[in-house]
Amino acid sequence: MQLDSAKEQNKKDDLHITCMAILIVVIGMEIPVLEINSITLFKIIFQNISPFLVSISLQINARIPFCLFIDRNLCAYYVYAELLFHIRREVEIGRLPSNIAAKLHEIYYNYRNAVHQSGNTEADEIILSNMAATFDRVMLEVEDPFSFPPHHTAIREPFDYYMFGQNYFRPLIDFRKSYIGNVSLFHDAEEKLHQGHNVILISNHQTEADPAIISLLLEKTSPYISENMTFVAGDRVVTDPVCKPFSMGRNLVCVYSKKHMYDIPELAEMKRRANTRSLKEMALLLRTGGQVIWIAPSGGRDRPDPQTENCLVQAAFDAASVNNIRRLADHANVPRHIYPLSLLCYDVMPPPPQVEKKIGERRVISFHGVGLSIGPEVDLDGFAANHSNAEEAKETFSAALYDSVCEQYDVLKSAVYDHQGLGASTSSVSLSQPWT
Repeated sequence: MQLDSAKEQNKKDDLHITCMAILIVVIGMEIPVLEINSITLFKIIFQNISPFLVSISLQINARIPFCLFIDRNLCAYYVYAELLFHIRREVEIGRLPSNIAAKLHEIYYNYRNAVHQSGNTEADEIILSNMAATFDRVMLEVEDPFSFPPHHTAIREPFDYYMFGQNYFRPLIDFRKSYIGNVSLFHDAEEKLHQGHNVILISNHQTEADPAIISLLLEKTSPYISENMTFVAGDRVVTDPVCKPFSMGRNLVCVYSKKHMYDIPELAEMKRRANTRSLKEMALLLRTGGQVIWIAPSGGRDRPDPQTENCLVQAAFDAASVNNIRRLADHANVPRHIYPLSLLCYDVMPPPPQVEKKIGERRVISFHGVGLSIGPEVDLDGFAANHSNAEEAKETFSAALYDSVCEQYDVLKSAVYDHQGLGASTSSVSLSQPWT
């Protein structure tokens, strides 16, 4: 009896090893699970190796545990496969649209490759934890879509969407090759916020990840700005089900971009009315004081120049957008300060080459150095004194903010892309790495 039992156990052990070998071959070849014709193979594998592996948890804020009995890399391959199998299963039972599943599959591979580029010894744990949380949040969004109000406050409980975004994007930043310009000015701005003043940051816009990257770069030196910034956000980041969970962790004033106002002509009037409501919410917000508002008045993300293929700060700011936020801040009867902010993070998650009408863009993800810089405060009063024409003064004011953003961007570009590091500092932009 004992001999028969031992033989039976040996057969099971052989089957477990064989299944693991098949699994490693499949994953090692990086055959997309969503494209495999027969899911039966994976069901057999998972059923038979489960006694030797820990199960994956997709619960709120869960960490992915690793198997204690086999090589950690083999276990990682197993859980990678189970993550992708989970997506396929949700499609088969009709709970997840196939187009969203395809996007999740694409993001998984791109994110995995990007985090592995970092050389982090805990890359597998980071990838599994963050992608499991992402799959879980997107599934919840599909099952019960969240509707953003004109003014959205970051959701911090019972699930902390803010930290979810921070944890997801942190591994994509090469802090060794990242820089902050003019830390002292960030300190000044934060002090003004503590005094109840409003701070407006007029910025360029590079990626969907801009809010997280700004927060990550400032979390040690300017924690209040890092965590409490309100972003003027376009409609795409609050309608794309893959992007929405990350937006839910940010303070937002939601608007429709001019670039997408007439994508569907019959919706243009609705979009204009929605923007009017958002402006009213912004006015109420500014009246409370102590607000830090980020706005990108170019109306879209920076893209490569089609002739030079270099990533440049976008065309001049829309002076009307700059003037609108300035006027709202002035009418709040609260002291306000307007600063030019320059951001370099294009390579972490570059936008499509051209502006797309369709929701659900392809997301390329990379591990890369980034940069953030703030320039001295700019005030309209100084320009109004030198211009008899009020409209010309507003145009010059907007141009001065844009010129400062471009100047700072060039310094960040030299530091990150030209590998000059801290040596790229100039008399107007002092670079530092406060996290080292």
